[in-house]
Amino acid sequence: MSDPLRLGIAGLGTVGAGVVKIVRQKAALLEDRSGRGIAISAVSARNRDKDRGVPLDSYGWEDDPVMLATRDDVDVFVELVGGSDGPAKAAVEAALKAGKDVVTANKALLAHHGQALAELAEANGCVLRFEAAVAGGIPVIKALTEGLAANEVTRVMGVMNGTCNYILTRMESGGLSYDEAFAEADGLGYLEADPELDVGGIDAGHKLSLLSAIAYGTQVAFDGVELEGIGRVSIDDIRQAADMGYKIKLLGVCRMSGRGLEQSMSPCLVPATSPLGQLDGGTNMVVIEGDQVGQIVLRGAGAGEGPTASAVMGDVLDIARGTRVTTFGAPASKLVKAVAARATTPAPYYLRMALADKPGALAKVASALGEAGVSIHRMRQYDHVNEAAPVLIVTHKTTRAALDTALAAMPGTGVVIGDPVALRIEQV
Repeated sequence: MSDPLRLGIAGLGTVGAGVVKIVRQKAALLEDRSGRGIAISAVSARNRDKDRGVPLDSYGWEDDPVMLATRDDVDVFVELVGGSDGPAKAAVEAALKAGKDVVTANKALLAHHGQALAELAEANGCVLRFEAAVAGGIPVIKALTEGLAANEVTRVMGVMNGTCNYILTRMESGGLSYDEAFAEADGLGYLEADPELDVGGIDAGHKLSLLSAIAYGTQVAFDGVELEGIGRVSIDDIRQAADMGYKIKLLGVCRMSGRGLEQSMSPCLVPATSPLGQLDGGTNMVVIEGDQVGQIVLRGAGAGEGPTASAVMGDVLDIARGTRVTTFGAPASKLVKAVAARATTPAPYYLRMALADKPGALAKVASALGEAGVSIHRMRQYDHVNEAAPVLIVTHKTTRAALDTALAAMPGTGVVIGDPVALRIEQV
């Protein structure tokens, strides 16, 4: 019988404790499915005395995760510390240099240093796996790197931040303002210590950049992700989009165009009847479109102890079985630098603006749009509010550049009050 695969786990928060529980409670199942035992040699965390709801006294302890990463009795270093630099980065580098395989849930680390770490892993004959870094328990990394490897991917899109989806869902179901829904999510402990990571789209943007690298054979290019958070989405947008048969989601979309790699993480409208439109609460969904397989929809829990620990252990069991794949689905040396391109693929857009109560106001707006080459598909006007008339416009397919030209001309019309809101409508 093979010797057990020995783990060193750095980070004993929600996910780390969940991994320990799985190893302890499902030892026989893990051995049956991988062909060898899974054992924990040692662990590391900031506070040795904290009660984490699981016994730790039978494992070695290291205060420094770098020391844990280089222990002789550790075969696989499991990094659950978090952060794009600091101890997490130092420990992962130390593990790879010492010839240890690495499993991580750290999307920020890989979004900023993925290429260098992939090269380091391959130079030392190691694997670096990160299923838990994207979409929690959904096996989207495995789907892209293995199950769909024979496809040319035409588009990847998805809801990859459960907190934002919860806020938008509660705005709709509870008739809450953005600030009210934000406060509710904060009270439930859903937000990161820095909320901007969630509501600003940064967390989800990290995840999108990792999927893009796998889908299109490029080096991770987080700097090329166009980011827009959900802070400008109002309850009026939620209601008025619903009137026209849409839901608003913080949607990540990547595709390779003739100009380069398009990556955007921004509020978008999707058809209410689509799988993405029906996604409520903190659930995640990733949609992958390939030239051979068509459209694949993956839905599930995007965070939490069980789902994320499950994803970590999926990587661990692959290593135990002897399955060894490159970090981003192709040798690091063959990943090309992505040429960042702003989204140029034409799409319809939703526009919300307030017009002054003046004769010919709508005509002036329509003229500004028409002069920029943007045509109107549908338009609705609502009751006046404080001498302003709320107007909704859905355009025919257009480019963002043409739309920006039209929006830049709006102040010159003399009838538009404040800044219009423009959201892309993504067909699913």
